[in-house]
Formats: sequence, structure tokens, C-alpha cells
Amino acid sequence: MRLVVDLNRCQGFAQCAFLAPDVFALHGEEALLFASRFDEALRDEVEQAAAACPVQAILVDYSDEPTKGAEPRVG
Repeated sequence: MRLVVDLNRCQGFAQCAFLAPDVFALHGEEALLFASRFDEALRDEVEQAAAACPVQAILVDYSDEPTKGAEPRVG
């Protein structure tokens, strides 16, 4: 799981930094810093932060997670 943030869309409202401070931070008034990979324990916070973004600049990408119930591939 990883984060994708559209920094061109981000307006610096800082809802993400408030909801998931271990992953997001504002540097100055508008520059967003974030960890593109984060611990599974922070998943709920990150999902809340993404949902709270007023301009929907945050995407949580689950494409690298194994599908539940999928059988492992044999070489």
C-alpha cells in the first residue's frame, strides 16, 4: 500500500496532517511532506486523511497488496 498525492491539486488545507500526523506534515504554509509508504498500523488514519481532503488530492493505492483469498502463484 502506498500514497499518491497530486501536489498540483493540493491547496495546503492540512486536514491530512491533522488526521495522520505520522504520515503527513506541512512545511511552511503550503508545502506538503508525506511518506509514500507507511505502516499498516496507520492505515485507518491515512484513509481518513484521504477522505477528508477537500480537493481529493490524496489516493491510497492498494495495487501492491495481495488479493484476499487468492492462491499463491507457483514459479
